[in-house]
Amino acid sequence: MEHTQRLQLSVAPVAIERVETFLVDLPTIRPHQLSMATMNGQTLMLVRLYCSDGTVGVGEGTTIGGLAYGAESPEGMKLAIDTYFAPLLVGADASHVPAIMAKLDKAIRDNRFAKCAVETALFDALGQRTGLPVSQLLGGRVRESLPVAWTLASGDTAKDIDEAECMLAQRRHNIFKLKIGRRAVADDVAHVAAIKKALGDRAAVRVDVNMAWSELQAQHGLAALADAGCELAEQPVATAEALARLKGRYPIAIMADESLTGPASAFALARVAGADVFAVKIEQSGGLRAAQQVAAIADAAGIALYGGTMLEGAVGTVASAHVFATFRDLQWGTELFGPLLLTEEILAQPLQYQDFQLAVPTAPGLGIALDEDRVQFFRRDKKRSAAVAAH
Repeated sequence: MEHTQRLQLSVAPVAIERVETFLVDLPTIRPHQLSMATMNGQTLMLVRLYCSDGTVGVGEGTTIGGLAYGAESPEGMKLAIDTYFAPLLVGADASHVPAIMAKLDKAIRDNRFAKCAVETALFDALGQRTGLPVSQLLGGRVRESLPVAWTLASGDTAKDIDEAECMLAQRRHNIFKLKIGRRAVADDVAHVAAIKKALGDRAAVRVDVNMAWSELQAQHGLAALADAGCELAEQPVATAEALARLKGRYPIAIMADESLTGPASAFALARVAGADVFAVKIEQSGGLRAAQQVAAIADAAGIALYGGTMLEGAVGTVASAHVFATFRDLQWGTELFGPLLLTEEILAQPLQYQDFQLAVPTAPGLGIALDEDRVQFFRRDKKRSAAVAAH
């Protein structure tokens, strides 16, 4: 009888009653320079789904440099969810995640980042409802922690070396990715070579060009980077065709990032053997399950995997961690360092970074809880309300 009651409870419809979105503005520990923008802070779009059984799922949408990276922004995601997503979500059975996402995909084109935030919130609520972590809902984890690279992006060689030495001493990171592409190729290569020489065999060094090079520049740059001891170059050029022409010409791995915009692009890139490595991002893929599909395509094509980031805060980072923990192979580790770039903590219990790894939470859902006081303090609308009241 008790088993029957539990079963009945588990299949009873659970309606989404309310959708809440808000923006949180958080400062970074230093300016973060990329080829397309310099970030002095990060804006998170947080979405909460309130369900009829009392569960509340949370998701996050984040971009790099507002609209500098792509067509979506935190502000745009909030508007899209409030205006177009919410009417389709309210009243839907929150436990039927694939059905809800299929409904959204049919009614709303693109908006991959916003869809990822909503799917994250749905899985968080479902995990709380079932007592399972998101990684188990996605098929089950094969690892309990993830290696995490740190990005050196101050633009100053001496500062980057000092920062790397500090990370090594703290046993927080021993893989470093350098953001390059803003300067002349020779200057960028000299910057990378100096850092690799200083760190030696104690750390791996990689670069991210963020599509800044022409194919000719990439030919010169990749050859010199390989000579300097750099092991991987992320998206040195913009197109999949150019990536394919560069792959295999130099003893350095070529990783696709911006070229990957979901399963279809992953398939197209795999068909032309356009990369040695895929940088999988849940937002860029269009959601948690879509990111798994991108990984499956890479796996089938013999392409190695790397867990990428959109510099998400804690919610997006832990959602990514749950997904990456399910990958059979994760040959190049991850770069889930986003929360460490922020000066302010919005979780009741911070994520666990130690011994060069990020622990994947085991509690139900995402396995995290927001610090509501901190969240309210950094909410953009609350700040404006306070400013208006002061006047």
